[in-house]
Amino acid sequence: MQIALFGRAFDKNYLPFVQQLFDALVSNGMTIYVIEPLNHFFEKSEFGCNFTTFESLNDIPKIDYAISIGGDGTLLEAVTIIGEREVPILAINAGRLGFMATLSIDNIETVIDLFLSKKFTISERILVQLESDTSIFDDNNHALNECAILKRDSSSMIVIHAYMNGEFLNSYWADGLIVSTPTGSTGYSLSCGGPLVMPTTNNFIIAPVNPHNLNVRPLIVPDDSILTFKVEGRSKSFLTALDHRSKKVSVDVELTIRKADFKAKLIELEGFSFFNVLRNKLNWGLDARN
Repeated sequence: MQIALFGRAFDKNYLPFVQQLFDALVSNGMTIYVIEPLNHFFEKSEFGCNFTTFESLNDIPKIDYAISIGGDGTLLEAVTIIGEREVPILAINAGRLGFMATLSIDNIETVIDLFLSKKFTISERILVQLESDTSIFDDNNHALNECAILKRDSSSMIVIHAYMNGEFLNSYWADGLIVSTPTGSTGYSLSCGGPLVMPTTNNFIIAPVNPHNLNVRPLIVPDDSILTFKVEGRSKSFLTALDHRSKKVSVDVELTIRKADFKAKLIELEGFSFFNVLRNKLNWGLDARN
């Protein structure tokens, strides 16, 4: 069985836990491939394990599972790289908050036991896909959390003319606009007043960023919608972001956002759920008076 590990530098205090993970995988006959940035960290840390490095998934003929070690950003990078191959990903949190990478590395023994005994389900998550008449993100034009349209270095707002399935929706006077997946509802969209959405539901959230008109609220639309955007502003360009990546785009460029033809597959271990995440990360049910 082939395992691809994704990650970057993390707290060196976690290295013994990673050693446990490696030992368990190797002792179960698995071949480990480590992405180059993580390998670079291992080399600096004098981490001694046998594995093969890779820079692109084209370097690996077959992958059965992927493991991301880090925070949510590491998981988003892994989803970007894996793309259409739809390899199931186990996200281990060695970062900070961890809304998606919820499995704490401190509990690595439990994680290893459940993973190796296959006590898990695979949650399929929709992705947003960005299209335009110019190449912006090349072939990596998909995102797990959201696509954002944002103003650049000017203090002036931009105007984003939005259309759904060819019908005019609204002109948003704002600092920007977010089209979020259900998975991304706990991210940027949430900070803009967007709702929490169950991650396997079939919809997008359109949420304005600092709108001039406070009556313009986040809107939930079906995920089979074709969303088109035209941007106006005093600046000749704006920013378009797909999760952790952003590019400068000319105001002459029209953007289309739709659901990607493939999905991200996230491994959910037995005993872990979305409701647990909400309670633990958002402190639901706690009495703030005590």
